[in-house]
Parts: sequence; C-alpha cells; structure tokens
Amino acid sequence: MRPTFRYASAAAIAALLAAPVTAQTTTGPKERYEMDVATMSGFAAMGGGKGGMGGAMSMMFGGGPDNAIARQLFLRLGSNEAPTAPPPKGDHFFVPQAKLGKSVPLISPERKPGEYPHEFERPKGRLLLYWGCGAKAGPGQPVIVDFAKVAAGQIPPGLFSSAVPVIREVSPDNSRSYVEWPNRQSTKQPARDSSLLGAHRVASNIGSDINFTLAQDYMPGLQASTAIQPDGSVTIRWNSVPAATGYAAWAFGGMDKLEKGGDIVWWSSSATKEFGGGLWDWLPPPVVAKLIDQKIVMPPSQTSCQIPAEAKKASGEMMVGNLNAFGPEANFAYPPKPAGNAAWNIDWTAKVRFRSYTMLMVGVDLGGMGAGAMGGGESGQPAEPPKKKKCRGPLGIPLPDGAC
Repeated sequence: MRPTFRYASAAAIAALLAAPVTAQTTTGPKERYEMDVATMSGFAAMGGGKGGMGGAMSMMFGGGPDNAIARQLFLRLGSNEAPTAPPPKGDHFFVPQAKLGKSVPLISPERKPGEYPHEFERPKGRLLLYWGCGAKAGPGQPVIVDFAKVAAGQIPPGLFSSAVPVIREVSPDNSRSYVEWPNRQSTKQPARDSSLLGAHRVASNIGSDINFTLAQDYMPGLQASTAIQPDGSVTIRWNSVPAATGYAAWAFGGMDKLEKGGDIVWWSSSATKEFGGGLWDWLPPPVVAKLIDQKIVMPPSQTSCQIPAEAKKASGEMMVGNLNAFGPEANFAYPPKPAGNAAWNIDWTAKVRFRSYTMLMVGVDLGGMGAGAMGGGESGQPAEPPKKKKCRGPLGIPLPDGAC
C-alpha cells in the first residue's frame, strides 16, 4: 500500500505543476503618446532642427561651428477614439525651464496634393557600399549598386536586411485620431539651454489627459573630430556620452559628383553589411544591446572608429559624416499595472526616447570650420545655408524644402 500512495502523490504533484497559469488580461491603451528627444551638435545643429539627411545636406552647402548645440523634439499622439469636437487637437504643457511657452499645439498633419511624388529623376552612376571600422576595407567590399541596373530591376543580392528595425508605435496609419508637433502652426524648437525635467501634461479632445514626470533630461552633446591617417584611412574620435547605450556612424562621399553621374560612396560603422533601419533614429536600449552583440552597433565604451582608406579615396574631397549615440527610454502607463492576475485596462501610455547625434565634414580642412576650430561652444550661432535649386538625396530621392 505504501508504494501505491507514494506514486499517487507524485502524480498529483506533477498534475498541479502542469496546470496552466492564468495570464493577466490586458486591454488598451486607448491613447499612445511618443516624445522623441535629441541633442544635436556640430553641423547637425545647423539644420534648423530637421536633422537626418536634411541636416547633412544643409551642412554640405552651408557652414557653422562643429561644437554648436541644439535641441530637438518630436511629439506624436495617437488615439482609438474620435475627437469630441472635430478636428483632433491637443496641447503639451511644459514647465517653464522647457522654454517653449505654456504649451505647444498638437494638430493633425496636412497633406497637400503633390506633397509625396511617386516619380523622381533617377540618379546616374553607381553607389559604392563600404562597412566596418578599420584602416582597410574588408572582404567583398565595395558592394556596387549600378543605378542603371537597379532601374532595370537588377538589385545586388543581400543588399537589404531586416536586422535593424525602424520602431514607430504612433502614426496616422495606426490611429483613429492623430496629432503631432512640430506642425504648420508651430515649428520653433527648444532653446539650447532648455530642460525637460519635471512634470508634463498632454490634454486633447481625443482622450484623457496624460500626465508624467521626467527624471531624464536631454543627453549631452557629441563632440567628434576626424583625422586623415598616413595610410589614407580616416579616424573618427568622440567623447564618451553619459547614458549612451551604443553608437553608430555613417558617412556619404562623392555627392559633388552626383550631377555628373559619378560614384557615390556610403560607409557604415557596422561590422556587417547594414545600412538602414533605425541606425540613424531612436532605438530602445534592449534593441541596441542586441545589435551590439551582433556587432552592428558599437558599444558605449567605444570612442573611435576608422573609415577605410578605400572608402575615403573613392569619396574624393567631400565626405559627410554622422555619429549617433542611442540613449535611454522612459515609459509610463495609466492606470498602473495591478498586482496578480487582475485585468489591466490601460487608458494611456507615454514613451520618451533619447539620443544625441552630430554631423561633420570627414577628414577635410574647411579653413577654420573644422571640428572645434571656430570655438564658441554652445553659444555659436548657426549660419544660414544658401538655397539650392535642386534638393535630392544620394539616391536621387527628393528632400524636403530647406534640406539643401
């Protein structure tokens, strides 16, 4: 009888352990708010708060101190609800030290006919792709993209990768109601001595008020410099930025040859052939950590990288560089998550993402406009870039007005 009892007890325990655990039920959120926060330095601070390729093109055709500092904010609110009184609208209320006034208006974007052209003039020549930090280009480089062949549907295999995600949780496409800032009513970006620390409130006609308190402020500015080495490679060095979770660098060259159909050069600091996704954007710390393990993103301990000599030589005199320091992320939700398995009916969430980035001319002497040469620190005043008749990116894609 004793063995039978022992086996029965063991079977009962096993059955209990195998019983499914009831998962917590979650609904919502009804509203989702995103706040993208950036510190721009170098020529990126000259781009009028546009950043990205627009800032790079502004840098190429304009000038300014490499150690200038500027602030950048992008605000997006999406809701599953229709506005109580159309059109959708809202306000983000700041503390005084934000230096944005009492609030900034959140409104729906206006799309005009012809704003997004489906056709554009195809670029001529070729695109040469290089990657990795080192004095010499690695095996298989460069990958050559012939624009004439691309137009005929011939694309090099393995050119595009999904290893680096582009993360956008709030957009007009996934929201019944959507508002944003900057917009056609308000575009002025924060002052370089502003602060985001403290209480924030978002009020709108598409959902409940959103309240959160930020303990993380703008990240410090990146200060980068470049130097051409005797072997023809270019060393990029930068300061270690507190709170940075990782770094990514890229450079374009040969843009002055675009009109003549010459070769355009694109280099990435990734140890593997990665040129897209969110490498030039905001990325969550867990994603950055994964990309560091994959050697796509440089670790926060790294403060230098070399552009291969072959990439610099193919670029000629003009090469535009960008260095991105990914930062922390703050997440808020209301009501707070209940303990145990009680249902969590989320009314709203708010996400605040941080990064710091800089743009510079790579390995060239600008007659006193190189890295740190003009001085002035955060008080340097940006120069107005001259206007160009044609404003296109490296692949011939039209850029927004003012980007060049």
